[in-house]
Amino acid sequence: MSRNTGDGGVIRVSKKGQATIPKELRERFGIDTPGKVLIHEEDGKIVVEPLPSVEEMQGVHAGRYEKGEVLEHLREMNDEDKKLERERDERLERHQ
Repeated sequence: MSRNTGDGGVIRVSKKGQATIPKELRERFGIDTPGKVLIHEEDGKIVVEPLPSVEEMQGVHAGRYEKGEVLEHLREMNDEDKKLERERDERLERHQ
């Protein structure tokens, strides 16, 4: 990868579709490891956006949920993420 990331660089994509975000970019954009990013298509390009950690989100939903509901909501989201990851891994294993 070139030093000036604006010039681009080549990153290998594994058989499982995994790619490593270079350390320089993770640090510049505040992507924690382990952590999560949002990936989507925009104007025909793949866009990767850092998602805030749970700690950074504290207070964001203040007043929106009853006491204890935020934690339950986050647990449900986490469970759904794990389920989707398992399903994805199973699909990838079947195609190898």
